[in-house]
Amino acid sequence: MTSEMELRLFGRQICRVAAGERLTREESREIYRQIILNEQPELQQGAFLMAHIARGPSIEELSGAWDALDRYDTAKIEVAVEGPVADIVGTGSDAVKTVNCSTPAAFIAAACGLPVAKKGARLVTGVSGASDVLEILGVDLNTPLETAQRCLDRHGICYLPGEAFLKSGWARLIRSMRFTSAFNIIGPLTRPCGQTSAIVIGAYSPGVCDQLIAVLKEIGMPAAVAPFGTAAGAPEGQGMDEFSTSGPTRVVELRNGAVETYEVTPSDFGLREVPVAEIASSRTAHENAGRIRAVMEGAYDTPEADFFCMNAAAALYISGMADSYRRGAEMARQALAEGKALEKMTLLIENQRG
Repeated sequence: MTSEMELRLFGRQICRVAAGERLTREESREIYRQIILNEQPELQQGAFLMAHIARGPSIEELSGAWDALDRYDTAKIEVAVEGPVADIVGTGSDAVKTVNCSTPAAFIAAACGLPVAKKGARLVTGVSGASDVLEILGVDLNTPLETAQRCLDRHGICYLPGEAFLKSGWARLIRSMRFTSAFNIIGPLTRPCGQTSAIVIGAYSPGVCDQLIAVLKEIGMPAAVAPFGTAAGAPEGQGMDEFSTSGPTRVVELRNGAVETYEVTPSDFGLREVPVAEIASSRTAHENAGRIRAVMEGAYDTPEADFFCMNAAAALYISGMADSYRRGAEMARQALAEGKALEKMTLLIENQRG
């Protein structure tokens, strides 16, 4: 049981953050430890999470939160795969809602020979999260992590649902939360596969891209790109947590400790720009899953296919398998057209069906 003194100490930290004070990495780790392990009443947990995201967490605070999530809540798999292992994921909570992209992009990147340990979760603010569409496609989210480990070892692709590798804290919170919190930032930074060495991690705002890369640099990730895609006609400052085929994408890149910020357009990938309505989310998770399956099964010359290949190309580029975004897109389109991406999707579903 939490003592009255511990309750009051936590309450004072809420007041500090709400007043604009900054926490040390150690203080942040301890607060998030208590939240993750459910040692405080839900009222106090929610109050802190909202105060923290409203004030804006510092890199030091986010690193402390990541420490707590990694240490107290992240189950790990270890695989015998040689070379780079990638992940493609987004924070969610973006204003421009698109059809699920990171999941089909993972199939396509894996079809190019890049091992992908794809992680994800159910929806938070949109129509469908990765777990929602993959469950519809046939994945059993309740299979043991060892099943995903075997799938990655044998076939170069697996899905790691947050509901499985983040059991005690994050999964409990994400089921009941319908607002953005620091977990939207640090959740995608988790490393359930210890060999992950490259990540495409989209963010819901340019500032969060900067934060993600700063935290990844702090925790020792070798390579990452954090895109914030824009769309013609969308209000200024609103965008998507993916590379965009509907306008320029701001990218923050981390490679061997060096950080660079730049902008890319669809033409840098050899792709055409399309209206955002062409890649917008459908109304239901089942419709989004159907669009993914259609692309994998032959709808190669479509706006969705280009969107998926663009984001797969980013994974190939940051992992060192392609020397440019354009070359990565060429590899992705070829793998898709040859049916290799469908093969990867089928293998994942068959192996993680339960």
